[in-house]
Amino acid sequence: MAALIKLESFTKTYVTGEVEVHAVRSVNLEIQPGEFVAVMGASGSGKSTLMNTVGCLDRPTSGKYLLDGVEVGSLNREQLADLRNKKIGFVFQGFNLLSRTSALENVELPLLYARPSVRGRHQRERAIEALTLVGLGERTDHHPNQLSGGQQQRVAIARALVNKPSLLLADEPTGNLDSYTSIEIMGIFQDLNSRGMSVVMVTHELDVARYAKRTVVMRDGRIVSDLPVPDRLDAPTELRRLQEEQKAIQLAP
Repeated sequence: MAALIKLESFTKTYVTGEVEVHAVRSVNLEIQPGEFVAVMGASGSGKSTLMNTVGCLDRPTSGKYLLDGVEVGSLNREQLADLRNKKIGFVFQGFNLLSRTSALENVELPLLYARPSVRGRHQRERAIEALTLVGLGERTDHHPNQLSGGQQQRVAIARALVNKPSLLLADEPTGNLDSYTSIEIMGIFQDLNSRGMSVVMVTHELDVARYAKRTVVMRDGRIVSDLPVPDRLDAPTELRRLQEEQKAIQLAP
């Protein structure tokens, strides 16, 4: 099976004045279709630079990046935007929703830039389908200020899914959420992954990384560890455990 993501001697160097910053140093990485990978590392480790490149938001200084067999470095800006729109869905720590528009309208937004374009009834149907997939089919008319943080992140995930991408990129998706809601979001990711969606997630939380199938750890611009997740957590099981703990606390004298 051909890799969905393939980095070959990927290097990224930023130049600030006379200073060179080596953000990523000759990294080789393959991620297959259907994987769920957590990328970890301290601030300055290179994980954000790696994610920006995988998301086609930046290009390697040297080396190659192939997304689903397409060499990203050879594309012009328009081709890069087109590939990004078709292949990748983004979920961020900040939900980045438009405050004056409904959940449905927020999810419809990427369809305005789709090629071929999606309009009218088909646009609405696709958005409702995505919202239903994340459990918000009954909240289509709600605005962000009428939704909890977890619900807003679900809208953001639906927006990332509406173009039916092959890859979901999540950058600290639970950073603004409490423990219970974080597990709910990991449950959505695990469910999407079980349906065949490839997921790559940046996180600094060890517990959150344990919901992935594989963990890649970066330090000083290099990959220092790339291993399957032992004792992987199952979101529904963890939610039940938390609920039982909360009941026990409420019943305690």
